[in-house]
This record gives sequence, structure tokens and C-alpha cells, in this order.
Amino acid sequence: MRFDSLDEWLSWQERLHPVEIDLGLERVQAVTASLLGSLKNLQLPATVITVAGTNGKGSCIAMLESIFLAAGYSVGTYTSPHLLRYNERIRVNGVAVGDEQLCQTFDRIDQARNEMSLSYFEFGTLAAFDLFNDDSIDIVLLEVGLGGRLDAVNVIDNQVGLISSIALDHIAILGDNRESIAVEKAGIMRKDVPLVCGDNQPPENLYQLASDYGCELYCQGRDFSAKSNPVTTKSSKGRWRWQGVSQYYDDLPSPALGSTCQLDNAASVLMVLELLSAVHPVEKTHICNGLETVSLPGRFQTFVIRESAVNTSSVVTTILDVAHNPQATSVLAQSLREEEHVGKSYAVLGMMVDKDVVGALSPMCGLFDGWFVASLNSPRSCQSDVLSASLTELAQTSVVSCESMLTAWCQALGAVSSGDRIVVFGSFLAVSEILPELYERAE
Repeated sequence: MRFDSLDEWLSWQERLHPVEIDLGLERVQAVTASLLGSLKNLQLPATVITVAGTNGKGSCIAMLESIFLAAGYSVGTYTSPHLLRYNERIRVNGVAVGDEQLCQTFDRIDQARNEMSLSYFEFGTLAAFDLFNDDSIDIVLLEVGLGGRLDAVNVIDNQVGLISSIALDHIAILGDNRESIAVEKAGIMRKDVPLVCGDNQPPENLYQLASDYGCELYCQGRDFSAKSNPVTTKSSKGRWRWQGVSQYYDDLPSPALGSTCQLDNAASVLMVLELLSAVHPVEKTHICNGLETVSLPGRFQTFVIRESAVNTSSVVTTILDVAHNPQATSVLAQSLREEEHVGKSYAVLGMMVDKDVVGALSPMCGLFDGWFVASLNSPRSCQSDVLSASLTELAQTSVVSCESMLTAWCQALGAVSSGDRIVVFGSFLAVSEILPELYERAE
């Protein structure tokens, strides 16, 4: 074995490939064929659900995983990026795989690649394929990393596809309009295989793309829908109903993930469940249990911090959200407005330089009494002075530049009073820097 520890393997993978993002299927196809035994049949023994989308991919996968586990199925889940530990990316029955398992599968990939250069993401994707090539796993959930058509995940055929949303992000790679982005995400389509689209207003070319692929397309608002139940009693608040092609559910609990967009994500998930009901039946009780218990760090994740001093005590809420593009921050802004909150609000922000910074920040203007911004520990970080200048021009509000996200959050915590809230958002790296501190200090 080349290395004995997971950290050594990951450090080596970061340096192995000359380009961080290098879309294409040829390298992964070749190594997958070696791992699985045949280039003609790049399939896993389980039912595979591939999930693409600009936003909402992680939430959809989390709900699918939670519901299928509640129904008693064995589930393999692959997502990216991670927040705290690399192991989060690959889970079996909700449990992250261990360091030893990852080292062993990395060794198998290293031998199978025959000196072929692989990216960090490709190594992780191949590790998921290798670990999920197991007859004991019933369902495999694969999250597309970027786009769809040329993403490493797309090497494996699926039995159902899901596109959660189609919006502008990664413009330099995927295109500067929704139609171009739809072409890339539609690449997960397969002939005679159903695909669910959770976008309420998909680009018009998506329908033609489905026809060209010979794919059965199910769209939100046309083939399935979710509606909130009328609030007649205290117990009916937050309940909703869903109508599919042949199934109907009433009086469902809201997803535990909290954000306003989650009803659309849950509706898409239920359409996937209907399409698989003949081979993987799920009861309403399993759906309710899965929605009530689902969790996903960094998606409108709320912590309550109690700060105590001499003769005083303050309670401050911190909300974490990885919203980093215009569509995601618009949803975050809506969720913040809908929350019952009477105190002041402060923002803590870190973003990548290749994002639409102005577009992402515009929906958040007017929501905060102060901003704290920081550079991230990444070559792709948007520097704090750039964020500060953008915010000053957009919102004409006070902005404090800090050396790190943790420093920014601590300074915000020092500025608040009891009943105020802090909203940490932006890149996954921004949220991941604050998350351990909150786990340590939250009630």
C-alpha cells in the first residue's frame, strides 16, 4: 500500500492531477471497468439514483437516504463536498465509512489506474463505486459534483435520475444561461429511464432534451406537486400534501431541514419514491419518519449559544447555510424573512472568487444590521477586501473585514445582544470553519 493513513492518501491525491476541476469520463470509465470487471457493463448491483442540480442536491439525497433507511433498506450514499471529515462523503446506512476502509479502496484504485492521473474528486467517486459494489446494498444514491454530462458520477447508469434545480452557477464551465446548464445536467438522462425535475420553471429545452435521450420526464407542477395544508389548528401548521401521477399523500410533516425550499425538494423525492414503488415500496409512515428525522449540516442549520457573564446571560442564535449563488441566497433570504425574529441580525460571510459575488449578495441586502467578512483558506478564496467593497457598494452598510471566518464569527458574537441572530453563509469552507466551534458551544 502506497500510504498507511487517510491524511497521507488525501494529501497525495490533491497533488496528483495537474488540474483541480477536469471534467470528462474517459479516465473514470477506464478505472471503473478495471474495478468492476467490465467496460461493457458499468453498473452496480443496487438500484442507483443519480441526483444533479444547481441547488438542493444534498437535501434531496438526505431525504431519500432518511426515508429509505426508515423503510428498512440498505443504502449507500455518495455526496460532496464534505464539511468536517472526508469520510462524510461516503456513507453506508447513514454511517460514514472508516479510515481503514477508505485506505484499502484507495489502494485498489491506485493499482487499477495503472499510473493514469486522477483528480481528487475522481478518486473519491471511484472509492464510492468500489465500496458500493456489494450485493448487500439495496439502493445507491450518487450526487453529481458539477454539471452532470461529464461528471465522474455519470459513468454509472442509473434507474432513476433527479435534477433538483437549474440555475446559474459555475458559469465559466457550464455556460452563462439556464439552457446551456440544462444541457449539462440532462447528461444524467438515460434511454427509457425516468427522470424527475424539481424545478418549477425548467428551461424549455429540457423537454426536447428528454425526447432526444428517450427519457421519461416528470416535472414539478406538471406531473406532481406539493401544497401546504390549510392551517385550521395548531397541529396542522407546517403540514402539507402531495399529488403524484398515481399516488397521493395528505397530512405530511414538513422536512426537518427547515428552509422554505425544502417542500419542493421533498415533492421531488416523493416522485422518485413513486417511480421506484414497484421494486422498493415505501409506506407513508416511513415517509413521515424520514422527513421528521432527516438532518443535513450546513443547510439552514440552527444553533443556540448561551453566553454568560457576571449577573447577565444572553441567548444568541447562529444559522449556518452554504448558500453561495443567487438562487440559493434568494431562498435563504426568504427563509430568514419568514422566521419569527425581533432582535438584530448580523451576517458572517466567506465566498469563492469564481462565484457571482454581487448576484449572490444582492438578495441579502437589507436583512442585516452589520456584516463581518473574511478570506477563506483556499487559493480560490474571494478576499475580504473585495467582499467588503462589494457590500459597501450594494448595501451601503457597515462591514468589518476579518482574518478568518472564526474570527469574524467571534467578532459578531461580541457585537450582539440577547435575542439577536448571526447568519453564517457562503462557501462550504466558510461554514466548515465555524461548525466545530458551534458543536462545542451550542446548547
